[in-house]
Amino acid sequence: MAVSWWVWAALLLAIAAMLAVDLFLHRDNHVIGFREAAIWSGIWIAAGLLFGVLLWAWQGGDVAATYYAGYLIEKALSVDNVFVFALIFSYFAVPAALQHKVLFWGVIGALVFRLVFIFVGVGLLETFFWTAYLFGAFLIYTGYQMAFRHGAQTPPDRNPVVRLVRRVIPTDANYHGDRFFTRVRGKRVATLLFVVLVAVEATDLIFAIDSVAAVLAITTSTFIVWTANAFAILGLRSLYFCLAGLLRRFIHLHYGLAVLLAFAGVKLILSETPVGKLPIPVTLGVIVGTITVSIVWSLRSSREPSSSVAGQSGR
Repeated sequence: MAVSWWVWAALLLAIAAMLAVDLFLHRDNHVIGFREAAIWSGIWIAAGLLFGVLLWAWQGGDVAATYYAGYLIEKALSVDNVFVFALIFSYFAVPAALQHKVLFWGVIGALVFRLVFIFVGVGLLETFFWTAYLFGAFLIYTGYQMAFRHGAQTPPDRNPVVRLVRRVIPTDANYHGDRFFTRVRGKRVATLLFVVLVAVEATDLIFAIDSVAAVLAITTSTFIVWTANAFAILGLRSLYFCLAGLLRRFIHLHYGLAVLLAFAGVKLILSETPVGKLPIPVTLGVIVGTITVSIVWSLRSSREPSSSVAGQSGR
């Protein structure tokens, strides 16, 4: 799929405009409530779905279906980002009013990371056929890790990148409003909010590798891969504020995400065998089915006893 430079430029300008509006509306660092988060989640999801419709009208149904497959798998994987962001914010006791700013700049970094990884990944896949086997094996291994070692996270302040930044840049152990840098006794230092941002960016750097490799298993079109990643990531902040209080209900979701990663790995490996690439409808069916089953399974398993049962047990 050949895309002119002006299409890239128009897309980047549109995304920049949406981000500017989001930043302007949240310039007062107010606490994001569920209602506001739900409205913004609806806006970002609508934007992602509408872009697929535009692709359908411009390039046809196959391209649009490929985009939707990439968008869905990235959207599903972004839920795992939400788990980790909740852990980081809880660990560093980030005030609720400052969380949006951290996530906003975290999303900017995520978009840049993914753009770089996509061009590198596509270049490797198109130059060396055996790269598909390496990426595929990596995704299968990542799926295994997610399924069986999901709870074994490293404490955020022990992240190598966070430790390096704290060693190189003088930091203060306190928050100073919404500032990333401030002056303490005449010396310019990074605030604890900057450390939190580094932790978020370092974590997303790892997630970016997984998610980009997963979408590359669907297509090697840089435009489709990046737009699928971008529109899914743009709603990540709102998704966090929507799901932060419900994360305890998604107790089995990581198994579904593990299946999706392993499936993407197998799909990528098969693409370099006589089997070839699996049809997009099959891919969409697996993605939608896996997400649905894991969510329903989680909600049923974490359902609290009804009041009537509780009343009977108390007699």
